Amino acid sequence: MALKKFRFGIGEGYQEVALPEEHILQVIEGNEVPRLEDVKSATIAALRNPINSKPLQEVVGKGEKVAVVVSDITRGWIRTPEFLKYVIDEVNLGGVPDEDICIVIAQGTHRAQTRAEDIAVCGEEVADRIKIYQHDCLADDLVHVGDTSRGTPVWINKHIADADKVIITGGITVHLMAGFGGGRKSILPGIAGDETIQKNHALALADEVGAGISEETRTTLIDHNRLNDDMCEAAALVNPCFLVNSVMDTNGDFARIVAGHWYDAWLEGTKEVMKIQGVKVKGQADVVIASPGGFPKDINLYQGSKTYDTAEMALKPGGIVISVLEAREINDPPEFMQSFRFNDVIEMEKAVRAKFTIPFFIAYRLFLLCQNSTVYIVTKKENFETVKKTGQIPVETVEEAWSLAQKQLNERGLKDYTINIMQHAANTVPLID
Repeated sequence: MALKKFRFGIGEGYQEVALPEEHILQVIEGNEVPRLEDVKSATIAALRNPINSKPLQEVVGKGEKVAVVVSDITRGWIRTPEFLKYVIDEVNLGGVPDEDICIVIAQGTHRAQTRAEDIAVCGEEVADRIKIYQHDCLADDLVHVGDTSRGTPVWINKHIADADKVIITGGITVHLMAGFGGGRKSILPGIAGDETIQKNHALALADEVGAGISEETRTTLIDHNRLNDDMCEAAALVNPCFLVNSVMDTNGDFARIVAGHWYDAWLEGTKEVMKIQGVKVKGQADVVIASPGGFPKDINLYQGSKTYDTAEMALKPGGIVISVLEAREINDPPEFMQSFRFNDVIEMEKAVRAKFTIPFFIAYRLFLLCQNSTVYIVTKKENFETVKKTGQIPVETVEEAWSLAQKQLNERGLKDYTINIMQHAANTVPLID
């Protein structure tokens, strides 16, 4: 039996495993597109020739207060520092000096950042020039700007509400509930209040108890996605004057910078994402081995959970998943790991409905997967006792996980089993006709 080695990113390193070639159904990788060789030129060109908008220089003006929303450290893959400086420079050229500009870090429900993390997401020059505020979704000075048609009260960061113009930055990839990330997510959940965030994200649950997750909220779905629609209504109440989002290729390099109208430019970016990440697959497999692509995508189990969503798309019902996640900050956010205290799916669903939070919902999704499939997780040994609570089976190496999976396949009598490989699962979307 011919064996072939495959490499899976974990943390800032990788692990290898030899797999039988005859059982490999497909290596599911994103499509190759030209890499942006000159990010500076591409950014400036996008800012000066935007989508359905005047150039950024003409959108802002002297005497205005401008707030720029920047994604937090958990979105390091966006590589914001490589284009943010040019956004600030264009605002300056529009007549707005540094002292009239502020940056608000879009933490959503995440913790505040350190100074080092502010530098990591803004770049040292911008961090030294521009005042940076940490968003706190539980702050006392949030501002109510209206309600959506679904009854979501839209509370936002004071500095955003006080600004004359709001610019949103970020990156676009697929999202398990909202269809795609980026764009309007800089507003909700980015700089929104906790009540706003939880009310919006609760739309991801089906209307009836026992029905689980709504079919109207899933990866790549935009049209008639009620969670996305609610986000867009919230963003419209803020009405950002401009958007700048990155689109990355399968190697984590820049593929395109989209800029302009906060919705139209974002929508164009989602189409670019699907050209890269959308992959037609031969079919679902008995085993899926998946890594999000290493650090920072596997910084914790919460962020790494995006891997399970796309891996499940490539998996036969009741199959075996091998996830590769270092999860160096395994207990962040604490609420996520504390959610794994149930033995019954319906009991957990009822609890999520009674007190919906994003970490609780993501935990529920993972719990559902582990109840319906076997999930091995390759992670740090010190994480073992923690991840056992999720229903996953922890191991230290991909080789060990594969050995256990083979044993299970033999016990099931599956001699003609198939394997799908996903080395960048957080940014790869299996498309099955």
